[in-house]
Amino acid sequence: MKHLLDTQDLSLPEALDILDTADYMGEIGQREVKKLPVLQGRTVVNLFFEDSTRTRLSFEAAEKRLSADIINFSAKGSSVSKGESLKDTAQTLAAIKADAVVIRHSASGAPQRLAQAGWIDVPVLNAGDGTHAHPTQALLDAMTLRQFKARVEGRETRGLTLEGMRIAIVGDILHSRVARSNLWLLHTLGATVKFVAPPTLLPVEIKHWPAEVYYDLDDAIESGLDAIMMLRIQKERMNDAFFPSSQEYSRRWGLTPERFIRLDSASHETAILHPGPMNRGLEICAQAADSPRSWVLRQVTNGVSVRMAVLYLLMTGGSSADFYSGS
Repeated sequence: MKHLLDTQDLSLPEALDILDTADYMGEIGQREVKKLPVLQGRTVVNLFFEDSTRTRLSFEAAEKRLSADIINFSAKGSSVSKGESLKDTAQTLAAIKADAVVIRHSASGAPQRLAQAGWIDVPVLNAGDGTHAHPTQALLDAMTLRQFKARVEGRETRGLTLEGMRIAIVGDILHSRVARSNLWLLHTLGATVKFVAPPTLLPVEIKHWPAEVYYDLDDAIESGLDAIMMLRIQKERMNDAFFPSSQEYSRRWGLTPERFIRLDSASHETAILHPGPMNRGLEICAQAADSPRSWVLRQVTNGVSVRMAVLYLLMTGGSSADFYSGS
């Protein structure tokens, strides 16, 4: 694996290798000294053409825990705002001898272009591109779901797939790179994915995707769920009215207090996830967000572990066996 651009490209062994490595990186995060020297002397460039707080901080934390040198690049205030092209920026990175590039871009396909155009010959990690993909978010979601499944079944997470799990992804599927990346990864890991959204927030090509489609959240809940992931309504990407009002959306497709009570009283536990940031009172109620069934904070913690794992695997050519061979 040279780059991480999209979860659709990951095989089952590759996905499990990343997740097993992330489990070990999570153990590092529990130590008093939370650092490994594996990337000492190597430089990672965080190339953010799109605003971000959580993803950028998570990558920075991961890079620092692996002892890498970090260069942060923001399009605002840089030569990009003066018209510099992605090619020019890439050639600058090559000239300063960057060892890996983490890129976030508002244009779908920008990370693939950077990785495949021949402008720079280092690993490229996609930190989110347009409405296309967000692979590390999907991986941290899968890591969280593995932990949930392992706890419920009394098993270890290492080598565990998501076979048999039923996972609903609810909300703005049309504009969500998180939904797309989760679909392909969860499908590879053996889970059943259920998309729940109003028809106006579903992409046309969904009929070709390996997902069950529901237009009613209550119907999806009745069908049986092991986990439910609520998506943020991405108003910044919407140019039209996709639903009548926020109140109508919350009533029809939000995880309201009434729906949460139904989940909470179910015979089996259902994990609640959200990629963040949450719009409380719109797609998710406060009771659900703050309940013991919420795995949202675990997702944030796992984000650092997953990004440590991906950086380690891409930049060293190692594998999870490096950490578990002696166990």
